[in-house]
Amino acid sequence: MSRHHAHHDHSDHGHHAPRDFGRAFALGIALNTGFVVVEAFYGWQAGSLALLADAGHNLSDVAGLLIAWAALAAGRLKPTERHTYGLRRGSILAGFINAAVLLLAMGSLAWEAALRLQNPAPVAGMTMIVVAGIGVAINGLTAMLFIGGHKHDLNIRGAFLHMAADALVSLGVVVTGALYLWQGWAWVDPVASIAIALVIIAGTWSLFRQSLSLLFDGVPVHIELGEVRAALLALPNVTALHDLHVWALASMETALTAHLVLHGSAGSHDGLLREAALLLRERFGIAHVTLQVETEAYEELCARDACSGE
Repeated sequence: MSRHHAHHDHSDHGHHAPRDFGRAFALGIALNTGFVVVEAFYGWQAGSLALLADAGHNLSDVAGLLIAWAALAAGRLKPTERHTYGLRRGSILAGFINAAVLLLAMGSLAWEAALRLQNPAPVAGMTMIVVAGIGVAINGLTAMLFIGGHKHDLNIRGAFLHMAADALVSLGVVVTGALYLWQGWAWVDPVASIAIALVIIAGTWSLFRQSLSLLFDGVPVHIELGEVRAALLALPNVTALHDLHVWALASMETALTAHLVLHGSAGSHDGLLREAALLLRERFGIAHVTLQVETEAYEELCARDACSGE
């Protein structure tokens, strides 16, 4: 008689333990909200497109930080009968929104700068330098608040990229103001804005593409599905493997389901399941594992009856 059963391993919530970034979000939002008001006022006074564009970008960053903070809070909610995985995927959605907003903001900046380039206008160089210099400090400090998690969490990475990009934009404005005071080049303001926008777009594209893929249950980029398949097939008595699926439950949590076909009669496979769960967690960082064990006879019967499918 054939027999099959499932094994679930939920002993860990991810390969990297998440930090509490609540204070970082609160401080970042407060600093940037205040700076938006200051930068917009002095950008209008100085007639600087670069300062005004940076103020608008900072405003989008405040919204982005609020979204990321909300996703962080949502991820801590307990699963319910309606949402059995909880709302942890909100961190992926927040990373995607942050990337999309950043790309749109930079596209708008490049477009406005291109229009300004056709008719360059004089600017108040010293005002640009002072205000943008403050922006470099504020945005740089805020980015540093998120540096501890930007490599492993798409949500935190989105917040980090937003603030690092703002620091770069502000630095570009400082250089623009200095060049204007030195040479009187009115065209340097829109040219610098275009250059900065292109650099940020290039740096943000990978976050946008990766978060979009995960929203549609794509395999996380750090996992090679072929290696996972080979590792499972190398387990003792495993002769075949089917219905292998790997996807992201959250920006820091990966799940796997698979059917393992074993050689020999049915019996206890607790040792094999423990070995498989340990392998997947330590080698691939996959902690949410569900494995169904089948005998060869059951697999043949199931294939005839089409009881499972990829």
